[in-house]
Amino acid sequence: HPRDTMTAVVLLAAGAEEIETVCCVDVLRRAQIDVVLAGVPGPEPVVCSRGVTITPDKALSDVLESGTDFDAVVCPGGGPGAKALRESAAVGKLLKQQDTAKRIVAAVCAGPTAFLAHGISPGAKLTSHPSTRGDLSGQYEYDDEARVVVDGHVITSRGPGTSLEFALAIVKAIKGQEATTAVAEPMILHPTQL
Repeated sequence: HPRDTMTAVVLLAAGAEEIETVCCVDVLRRAQIDVVLAGVPGPEPVVCSRGVTITPDKALSDVLESGTDFDAVVCPGGGPGAKALRESAAVGKLLKQQDTAKRIVAAVCAGPTAFLAHGISPGAKLTSHPSTRGDLSGQYEYDDEARVVVDGHVITSRGPGTSLEFALAIVKAIKGQEATTAVAEPMILHPTQL
């Protein structure tokens, strides 16, 4: 990899699913990836889907101004949070830059609907929360079985219960299996998740 520090953005909008959001930030940081939790509406604290308030590191607009090429951009789910990601032009711009450069775009639960809304990798193999299958299956090769799907630079997963596996798949894609195992083992994951 050309840079010493690997970087990722996790997008945060009101109504995001907090397990998915925090799990990705936590696991990626354990892997020594420089993660920015970017507030889609701005730098203010955001109330998530189950009433937990999370404060972003900075506003997405500030992140975009920095012009950094990120190793991964992550879209958590949560119905209202995913809707905000679908409706944000700034999110669309960032996802399109990533997708065009074949850098990782990752989404979990309802998050993959943001890929559909912004025209990200049509035809890619992916999964999502079963409730969003109908929206996605027309434009993507939908996988009903896998808990995490990796198709090139597109990584998707199903929900809160698959979030650790999802985050570890992102780590693996950025840093490889050895680094992923080093993160997973002290977390006492079930052996099937390693």
